[in-house]
Amino acid sequence: MTSSNTALSKNYVRLPFLLGLLTIALLITVFFSFTFSNLSYEYDEKGGSLLWSLLPEQEREERIVIVAIDEQSLSEVSAWPWPRNTMAELSNRLAEYGASLQLFDVVFPESKIGDANFSKALNENNGVLAQVPIFDKQTVLKSGQLGGALTSSNCEFPIPKAVSYLANTALLSGHEIGHITPIVDADGMIRKQPPLVCIDGRVYPSLALQGLLSSLGKKSVSVSIRHDNSLFSSAHKVEIDSYFGLSIPIDQQGNMRLSYRQSPDSFQVVSAANVLNGTAPSQLLENAWVLVGATAFGLGDVVPTPHSGMSPGVELQARLLSNLLDGRTPYTPSYALYLKLFCGTLAAAILILLAQAPSRVSSYSLPCAALLLPLGSWLLHSYFLSYDIWLGWFDVALFCLIASTLFVLADHQLVRHQHLRVFSHLSSYLPKSVAQTLLHKSPTGAIEASRHDLVLLCADLRNFSAYEESRPPEEAAALLHFFFVESTRIIESLGGQIEEYKGDSLLASWSGSESQGATRSALNAAAELQEMLTKIIPTRPPKGLEPLALGVAIERGPTLVGSIGPVNRRHHTLLGDTVTIVLRIQEMTQDLAQPILIGECAARDLTGRELESQGSFLLDGLTTPHVLFAPQSHHVDPLMDKEGSRVLRIV
Repeated sequence: MTSSNTALSKNYVRLPFLLGLLTIALLITVFFSFTFSNLSYEYDEKGGSLLWSLLPEQEREERIVIVAIDEQSLSEVSAWPWPRNTMAELSNRLAEYGASLQLFDVVFPESKIGDANFSKALNENNGVLAQVPIFDKQTVLKSGQLGGALTSSNCEFPIPKAVSYLANTALLSGHEIGHITPIVDADGMIRKQPPLVCIDGRVYPSLALQGLLSSLGKKSVSVSIRHDNSLFSSAHKVEIDSYFGLSIPIDQQGNMRLSYRQSPDSFQVVSAANVLNGTAPSQLLENAWVLVGATAFGLGDVVPTPHSGMSPGVELQARLLSNLLDGRTPYTPSYALYLKLFCGTLAAAILILLAQAPSRVSSYSLPCAALLLPLGSWLLHSYFLSYDIWLGWFDVALFCLIASTLFVLADHQLVRHQHLRVFSHLSSYLPKSVAQTLLHKSPTGAIEASRHDLVLLCADLRNFSAYEESRPPEEAAALLHFFFVESTRIIESLGGQIEEYKGDSLLASWSGSESQGATRSALNAAAELQEMLTKIIPTRPPKGLEPLALGVAIERGPTLVGSIGPVNRRHHTLLGDTVTIVLRIQEMTQDLAQPILIGECAARDLTGRELESQGSFLLDGLTTPHVLFAPQSHHVDPLMDKEGSRVLRIV
C-alpha cells in the first residue's frame, strides 16, 4: 500500500511538469505559425500534397483534350504569336474534328489582321477566350476590353477584387470569356484560383467555370455565393442556380483549391500542328472539350506543381475543369480546426501516458512518438485528402514534434539524473574506479577479477566493540561515522582509495606501480590517521573500559581485485596473500603495542633509518614467518593536542 501511494504521489508531482512542457510546446507552435506563417504554410502545402505526388490517379481523362502549341507547332507552323487567321483555322479544324467546346488559354490584347475571321470562328465553334485580372495594387494596367461578365451576379464577400487587367481586343471581347489568373504562392507554386473575380463592380468567372457555364446552353446564368455555417462544409460556396447539385467550395479569400490528384499523364495532349495538318486522331477530339494553350518551353507558360517543376499552364486549366466536372474540389471544412485540436489533445495525452510509464518503456517509446505522432497527423490529413478534404497537418505535426522532443529531453535528463544519483550511491559503496567500470558492463554471474600490485593499508579501531556495548547505539554510530569520513578524506588526499569498510575497520589501497611513492603515501596516511584519532576519541573512556586505539598495518604485494558472487548479488573484494598478511599484521599491532606496523615487502620501499625491526613472526593462519617493522621513534614527532594527549606524525 505504501509503495502504491508513493508511485501515485510521484506521478502527481510530475504531471504539472509535463503539462508545463505541453504548454511550452503549444506556445512555440503558435509563435512559429504566426512569426513564420509563410514557411508554415509552405510546409503544410508541400507535405499535404505529397500523397498526390506519391500516388497519383492514373485513370485517363477522356472528356478533356489539351491542344498544345508545342515545339513541333512552332517549328511547322510559325513562331509565336500566330496570325489570327491561323488561330481561326485552328478553331475551324477543331470543329471539324467534332470538338464540342473550345477553351483558349491565350489572351489577344492587340488588334491584328484576321480578328474578324477569328471572332467568327469562335462564334460558330463555341469558343471561350481568356483574360487576366491583376491583383497587384502597384500595377496600373488596363489593356484590352473586358468581357464575359455575369450580369445576374453581384460583387460580394469573399469574391476577390482586381484593380488591373489584361483583356482581349474589342473585336474579340464580345465572346464568352473567362479569367486565367491563379494565386501564385511565395514558392512559385500554384495551388488556388478564384472562380469569380470582381473588376469595377462586375463579376467575371474563371476560364474553367465559364466553360462549364457555356455547356449549359443558356445566355443568362445566375451564379451566387452561399454562406454555410455547417461543420461539414466550407464556409462559402459558389453555386450555379441552373446546374443542380454543383457547388464550388471556396475559402475566406474566395479561392478554390486546385487538385493534383490526377497524374499529368492522364491528360491527353495533341499537337496543334497535327490539328492544322489534319493528322490528329479524330476519335480523341470528337465530342471533347478542348483546351488550347502553350506548352513549348520557350513561351514561358510553365509553373511548378507537385508533379513537376515545369508543368504547362494549360494543364492547370485542364485540372480545374476536371475538378468542376467531377465535383471534386478539395476544401477545408469548418470542423477541421476542432479535429486538429482533438488530435493535438490526443497526442498530448499519449505523451503523458508514455512519460509516466516505467523508465525502460518511456526511454524507447518517447523517441518513437517523436517520429510516429507527426507522421500520424500527416497520415490523417492524407486519408481525408483522398476524400477531397484538406485538413492541414503541419501545425499538429509541429506541436507533436516539439512536445515529444521536450518529453524526450526531459526524460533523458530525468534518466541522466537518476543514473548520476545511482552512480553517486554506487561509488559511495564501492571504489569510484570500480563504479565507473560497472557503468559500462552488463551484470554477470562470472568471476571478474584481475591481478594488481598494490600497497594495502588496514586500520582497525581497537576496543570499539566494548565501547559500543556500553554506549547508546546512536553515539557509537556517530563516532564510527566520523572516523570513516575523516579516514576517507585523509587516504584520498594522499592518493589512496577505500576498498571496503568492515565493522570498525577499513581497507585502503594505493597502486604499486610507483612502489616507493605509494608506500610513503600509505605511511603518511597511517600517521595522520593516528593523529586524527586523538581528536575524535573521548578524552575519558567510560568507566571500566579501555581507551580506544587505532592499529594500522601496511604491506605491498600482488592482489586479485574484482567481484564475485551471483548475478543478483555481487561483492567487490580483494583476494590474495597480501590481503591476508596485512590483516594479520594489523592484529599484531596490539600484541606488539605498536600503533603502526609495516610488512617486509613494503619495508623494502623505505630506508632502513626510518624503520625499526620488530622481529620475525609466524602470523596466524600462515606457514611462512614474516619480519615486521615499525617507524623509528626518532622519526616520529611527539605533538600535544588540546587535551595534552601525545599524537604521532611521520616526518
